[in-house]
Amino acid sequence: MDKEGLWYRVLKARYGEEGGRLREAGRHSSLWWRMLCKVRGGVGDGVRNWFEGNICRVVGDGLGTLFWYDHWAGETSLRFKYPRLFDLAVNKVCTVADLEREGWDDGGGAWVWRRRLLAWEEESVRECSLLLHNVVLQVNATDKWSWNRDTTHGYSVKEAYRFIVSHEDHSDRSRVDSVWHAHTIKGVPVCVASSTQPTSD
Repeated sequence: MDKEGLWYRVLKARYGEEGGRLREAGRHSSLWWRMLCKVRGGVGDGVRNWFEGNICRVVGDGLGTLFWYDHWAGETSLRFKYPRLFDLAVNKVCTVADLEREGWDDGGGAWVWRRRLLAWEEESVRECSLLLHNVVLQVNATDKWSWNRDTTHGYSVKEAYRFIVSHEDHSDRSRVDSVWHAHTIKGVPVCVASSTQPTSD
C-alpha cells in the first residue's frame, strides 16, 4: 500500500506495475512472490478466496480503485458479476475515476467494446449502469481497504486465522497446518505464518 516504502520500490523494480498495482509476473517471478500473490486464493477446499471475500474497497476519489478488478460495488468484483462485459471491454485496467469521468450511464463514453454488443449484453450494461447510478465520488477523500470481519480495527492475523480454521474441513487440516503453526516463545503462544514444518524442539 505504501508506494514510497522500500519493499514496494524493490518489488516495482523487479516485477513492474500494471494499472497502478504491482504485477504478479507469472511463472517468471520467484516462488516466494507467486505464493504471496496467491494468498487470496485461500487455503483448503472450504475457504477458497477467503481473503478477497472478506475485503472490499471503500471508494473516495476513485483514483486508487480498479473498476473491473477490485471489489467495490455490490457483492463481488464487476469482472465476476459481468464476465461477458469484462471480456469485451477494450480497457480492462482502468480506475473508477477514469470511467466515472467518461460517463458510465447507459450509452456513456465509458463503455468501449471490442465489437457491437448483442441485445442481452446491452441489457447487462444497463444493469451495471443502474448499479453505479448512486455512486458519488469524493474528490477530497482517498480510496481505502476495509476488512469486513472487523470494520473498526481492520485486518489482523488472529481474525484471519480464526476465520480459516472455523471454515476448514476438519477431516483434512494438513493444508491449514502447513501454513499456520502455533509456536511458543517464552511461554507466550504466538500464531505465525510458516512454509516449513516446526521442529521437534
